Amino acid sequence: MRLIGNLLWLVFGGLWMALGWILAGAICFVSIIGIPWGRACFVIGQLAFLPFGNEAVDRRVVTQREDIGTGIPGVIGNVLWFLIAGWWLALGHLFHALLCCITIIGIPFGLQHLKLAGLALAPIGKTVVPLDRALAR
Repeated sequence: MRLIGNLLWLVFGGLWMALGWILAGAICFVSIIGIPWGRACFVIGQLAFLPFGNEAVDRRVVTQREDIGTGIPGVIGNVLWFLIAGWWLALGHLFHALLCCITIIGIPFGLQHLKLAGLALAPIGKTVVPLDRALAR
């Protein structure tokens, strides 16, 4: 069922938004200072390609320890991300969510876009894990 959901997801705007995440990550990697944001873009970009069966969680929960992305520097990084690029990706996901929610069959895809829109606002300190591993925590 996850395979079917992920294949349909690519048709319902997931491919374009995943490419948007990858493009944002590539742009971030152009400068040395943007590498942490680029890394976060690539991690979330994986979720944007295959959202069904995966979940974004706080990295602190997975590793059981705080790191630079889950502490105060991560908060500052998320604020900078939001001001520079986060709201653009969030708007893209909101646009696709509205398009998907017009039809009944598109509602699950719209909900995935809404989840990714929220994640686009603050991706630093998050990681992607399989859903069964996320539920076990």
